Amino acid sequence: MPNAKPPPRARGSGLDPRMDDHFAAFSFVDRITALESGVRARGMFAVPRDLVAFPACLVAEAVGQLAAWVAMDKIGFRGRPVAALATETIFHGDVAPGSRLDLAVEVESCDDEAIAYGGAAHIAGVQVIELKHCLGPMLPVQEFDAPEVLRERLRLLCAEGAAGGRFRGVVTPTLDVLEGEPGRSARAMLHVPTAAPFFADHFPRRPVFPATLLLDSQIRLALDLARAAIGSATGAVPVPLRMTNVKMRSFIAPGQEVVLGAELAALNDLDSAVRLSAAIDGRTVATARLNVAVREN
Repeated sequence: MPNAKPPPRARGSGLDPRMDDHFAAFSFVDRITALESGVRARGMFAVPRDLVAFPACLVAEAVGQLAAWVAMDKIGFRGRPVAALATETIFHGDVAPGSRLDLAVEVESCDDEAIAYGGAAHIAGVQVIELKHCLGPMLPVQEFDAPEVLRERLRLLCAEGAAGGRFRGVVTPTLDVLEGEPGRSARAMLHVPTAAPFFADHFPRRPVFPATLLLDSQIRLALDLARAAIGSATGAVPVPLRMTNVKMRSFIAPGQEVVLGAELAALNDLDSAVRLSAAIDGRTVATARLNVAVREN
């Protein structure tokens, strides 16, 4: 199509507007301050001050993204890891807008097949999240992004770092409540948007609904169930304590509808965990368990 008109460029950016959200709408590493290829890394992310909130799932995403940079560097950008298994994620505290996240990753093993790692995020020396024994299988990087673009991004992150403040937040996906058993189980339909800024970042060549946003929706459903179980008269507030045995079985594409399930393992026994599930057309795509702590309001 020699006479085809090229797409317009964003005013003042010098970039195709479709690429403006690449490394902005769902990227949470501003700078890598130390990188030992295939072994460990340290980095940071400045949470923009003008956000309403920065949920725990995005903190976990930041740690996972640092691990992904370690993995891609180790294998020469032949592949990139995708979320699959996480043995345990511990939520130590909330993250306020304006905070600086100090990220750390320790690699257990890394090759062309997968990366196994653990990691954490701190604010001013205080741990806010901890990931233990995570596994990310490697898939061909060119299916998701341009290898040369990723190489240049890593060079920038390891040098002067990327400009902060580009992240504008994520619109919370809609959940429609489905039939459940109050105080015992809950179900909801998650409507994955057909279009959203984060798809330009996750990923440019193959848009995928981020696993951490799925987990955030599952946590919201589990906390609703917990509130129903403990009752509103007690003045207690349920909060996520730790998530275990996370298993992502397949990608979730734009526009898909996901049935979320949450079930108390024992009636009114939050310490025994809430079982979480996600299914598309009757096919399980994710499972996990969530322990909930009850705090006085």
